[in-house]
Amino acid sequence: MEIDQVETFLAVATFGGFHRAAEAVRVSQPAVSARIKALEDSLGVRLFDRSRNGLTLSEAGRTFKPYAEQLLRTASLARQAVHELQPASASPLQIASALSISVYFLPEVLKHFQRTNPNVTISIRSGHSKEVLEMVLSEEAEIGLARSLQHPEVETISLRDDPLLLIAATKEGPRHSAHVRLEEVAGLPLIFYERGSSDWTLTHGLFRRAGLVANVALEVDSIETAKRMVERGLGLAFLPQISVGLEIGLGRLKPVNILDAEPLRRSLDAIHPRRRPLRPEALAFLRDVREVANRMSDLGDRPTGKRRRR
Repeated sequence: MEIDQVETFLAVATFGGFHRAAEAVRVSQPAVSARIKALEDSLGVRLFDRSRNGLTLSEAGRTFKPYAEQLLRTASLARQAVHELQPASASPLQIASALSISVYFLPEVLKHFQRTNPNVTISIRSGHSKEVLEMVLSEEAEIGLARSLQHPEVETISLRDDPLLLIAATKEGPRHSAHVRLEEVAGLPLIFYERGSSDWTLTHGLFRRAGLVANVALEVDSIETAKRMVERGLGLAFLPQISVGLEIGLGRLKPVNILDAEPLRRSLDAIHPRRRPLRPEALAFLRDVREVANRMSDLGDRPTGKRRRR
């Protein structure tokens, strides 16, 4: 059994087919097939059931999967332990971050980190979550901060929940109740942002699955622009919880509960490559990321200030 085989097994299990798995681990499709066959031969079992609808994990595959994940985690820890014996590098700490995280989360992390690591230079590049993943996989960034990211070549650390909430200005939106049905929401003026992003796709999918067409009053370029439009009463928007905690606490915005729709669940995640050990400064940065995420959760997503009295 080889690490490459285990990694490829998890890629096929994650993406449900050899073609997408080959793209994910950046090898040819025949190489994926060969690795899976070699792994199955070494274990003496069939790991996938093959049908017209694609691949699904066999009973043996389902049993093997958590052990495969643990194997990769252990290999990553071993590399990390050996790497920490090497002298520290003076090169900048490269961070890739989703746009919303750069705006609403990273400043507090950086404030905390630079107090204890004043000599570490940090370089930050922003993009959509898929772009963050690509920067980490291509070694353009040591750590990525994104939302709801899973990939067989990276270790994902879930920091906290960050769902999309339907947000209205306190004096606008549904007049009589903060509890509405999705059909009513579809008829209200809605503000969408970052066309093609995962948030945009997730929100449109909510209406599409219910057979509804959203009344898109405005499409804007960013979460912050959408939030300001909502504050001015131009419509409602589905916004990440992390981006509106302060305004909700101050009473400028309010969440609207949709009675007959599933929550749009998202998580704020940190990712780093399994095969590339982290430098001590990167490990220190991750510790601060965790601490700030926990603290902001306790404070209701507000980076500073006291709780608003109710």
